[in-house]
Amino acid sequence: MKKLVALLTLLVFFQVNAQQNPEKELGIWYMYNGSHKLSDKFSIKSMAHFRFFEIGDDLQQYILRFGANYKFNKTFSATLGYAFLDTDTSYGIEGGTFGDNRIYEDLLANHKLGELSFAHRLRAEHRFFNSQTGHLLRYQLGLGYPISKKWSSYIYDEIFFDFDGGDAYNQNWFGLGVKYKLSKVVKLQLGYMSININNQNLDRIQLGIAISTDHRKKK
Repeated sequence: MKKLVALLTLLVFFQVNAQQNPEKELGIWYMYNGSHKLSDKFSIKSMAHFRFFEIGDDLQQYILRFGANYKFNKTFSATLGYAFLDTDTSYGIEGGTFGDNRIYEDLLANHKLGELSFAHRLRAEHRFFNSQTGHLLRYQLGLGYPISKKWSSYIYDEIFFDFDGGDAYNQNWFGLGVKYKLSKVVKLQLGYMSININNQNLDRIQLGIAISTDHRKKK
């Protein structure tokens, strides 16, 4: 029953939000995230997102991201990686450009307060596109709470800062949703995200799958 209530609440929220903003299309992100343990300290991170302006139509952007993660201790870790983005610029959203290459560095911290889990991510991102460069600093705070052995809920907010002149504030992402633990390795995600950028508010559904071998025991 708790599972059904959580899903129905989220779907009702999507519908109400769309009705309150009839001028905007409800887009969708299809997401894959992977984490593959190599040793007690090192793991490989992978990601592929396909982002649509509308559900099933008008591909806005796809992004591929790979990184190497080093775990300092139970709380802190760091990632160095590369990302490639291909963006439809005809809509003028997110200031994206075709063939956007990025180098990024993450500093991550995870801790708990009772059943509530906290995830902090500070990301420095360096863009290379059309013979230009750009530099962003991003901070994300995420909270997670278990609903049952299989289900969990999450909420997060991420703010972007631009260091290439003009206004320092670049954009803000706010999201919430639920995750379902299909197995020790696979999790499914259903969520909603609001993007505030260039005086626009964009609504996105998120459908994702996460594959992690970080917790698998050695044979």
